[in-house]
Amino acid sequence: MAGKHYYSSSGNFRSRSPLVIFVFCLFLSSTSNFKTWDDDTVASATEEAVKKLDDLIWKTETQRLYGDSFFPALSLSDSSSPLRVYVYEMPPKFTYDLLWLFHNSYKQTSNLTSNGSPVHRLIEQHSIDYWLWADLIAPESQRLLKNVVKVHRQEEADLFYIPFFTTISFFLLEKQQCKALYREALKWVTDQPAWKRSEGRDHILPVHHPWSFKSVRRYMKNAIWLLPDMDCHRELPGQVSLEKDLILPYVPNVDLCDLKCVLESETKRSTLLFFRGRLKRNAGGKIRAKLVAELSGVEGVVIEEGTSGEAGKRAAQNGMRKSIFCLNPAGDTPSSARLFDAIVSGCIPIIISDELELPFEGILDYRKIALFVSSSDAVQPGWLLTFLKSISHAQIREMRMHLVKIAGKLVNIKLHTRRSQRVVKESRSLCTCDCRRANFTSPTGSLP
Repeated sequence: MAGKHYYSSSGNFRSRSPLVIFVFCLFLSSTSNFKTWDDDTVASATEEAVKKLDDLIWKTETQRLYGDSFFPALSLSDSSSPLRVYVYEMPPKFTYDLLWLFHNSYKQTSNLTSNGSPVHRLIEQHSIDYWLWADLIAPESQRLLKNVVKVHRQEEADLFYIPFFTTISFFLLEKQQCKALYREALKWVTDQPAWKRSEGRDHILPVHHPWSFKSVRRYMKNAIWLLPDMDCHRELPGQVSLEKDLILPYVPNVDLCDLKCVLESETKRSTLLFFRGRLKRNAGGKIRAKLVAELSGVEGVVIEEGTSGEAGKRAAQNGMRKSIFCLNPAGDTPSSARLFDAIVSGCIPIIISDELELPFEGILDYRKIALFVSSSDAVQPGWLLTFLKSISHAQIREMRMHLVKIAGKLVNIKLHTRRSQRVVKESRSLCTCDCRRANFTSPTGSLP
């Protein structure tokens, strides 16, 4: 991943999609509804404050368990009961100030990482923390996550959400400035009575970019982390766990191809297999170079080096909408936004990433929308193309219709996963992330 880059607020703000404009208008109009902080620090929680909160939570839980006129008795197995979340009102330097920085520095040129990737697009594809926060603070009538209820009293909460935009600060602040802000956020959160009470075990921390909040993550290892994947190689043992942390999807970089678009594009999908992106990556992404060597120049296959800017986005979107299958190999990390770009483009993903864990595997059956191929099979001469050509038109059409149903809905799924239904078999002989091995793995390349 790329290093730090700082951008001033000068320059023109480029035109954005209607959805992004709407979201920022919502944000701008809502700022007046939040309190102004005279001081950006809080005093450390005393033992008395922690005990008081603990007593209130015990009282609330007792009422829920045994029931009364205010808390009707609920079955402990009732999965329809809403999840109660308390959203911290953090000082604006952790929230609104960072959103303003993102807004004011959004320019079409110059905002590139060291490897040429558009900085703000990288922030957007890791912006699941913003979308969750925006939904949680929205009026109840406008919220999408109906099974999650925002509460205003800490003793009523099942979970505590930390609305710190770690990805924006990572990319748009100078390195030392970013680390200092991380330390301040760490102190602010860990000084809260609710954190001290549970040592953070009921707190949700969004760290969706692999390098965001990196310098202080170890001090918040008990919290529930919202991650792009379980990339154990970047974390120390005891920090990431398949039992406590949650994988959330990337925000797609390309526009949604809805049912009408998919049906109209069926006869135009003349490319068998498409890939556009960085051809050379580190770690598990070394598979890309091998795939390029195997597939380059083959009829029906398009392999292109990715480019930045709007032209690169249009090229990727057009290529995916003209292709039947889209190659999704591992990169520097097991996951990438390309998988979700393919899903919303109606292009059947070919996933070649042996250590990948997917969002919401306990709810979504990815075998209905994607094909899983092991790295060892994919690099065998001729194997991959032979396999793809064996897929019938009926199977392709069925999978594409499943893509339409799922596209655009990933972020609205209840935060839930069942580890017994893992799809991709991990290849590590030694698991370094305190994880448990799955008891179910789809056969290599199997179809639903």
